[in-house]
Amino acid sequence: EVQLVESGGGLVQAGGSLRLSCVASGFTFDAYAVGWFRQVPGKEREGISCISSDTDNVYYAASVKGRFTISSSKATNTVYLQMSSLKPEDTGVYFCARREDHKCGHYEFPYEYTDWGQGTQVTVSS
Repeated sequence: EVQLVESGGGLVQAGGSLRLSCVASGFTFDAYAVGWFRQVPGKEREGISCISSDTDNVYYAASVKGRFTISSSKATNTVYLQMSSLKPEDTGVYFCARREDHKCGHYEFPYEYTDWGQGTQVTVSS
């Protein structure tokens, strides 16, 4: 059974940092790309970052580029999202998801992902 478990969310002041973790199990970790999404009530899920299975390629949405860094550890089957210079508009539920193959492709499209975690809440206060 494929499982993705996010953690690391919380309440932080604007300008602060958080590191999210996504622990994966039930599949060959280094065979699939993994992405991060965020969602706020009333809005569509936004694709914000993706890392290819070989970690050679990473992608970021314009809204987070320069502030967020995605990385992964094959040793622990974990994908990380380091978030810095956080803004109130970064508030939302953050999800990690496994893509349908090893590349990020159109990483921003949720329908190209096959499995999702339960999400972790990030709240940035002004």
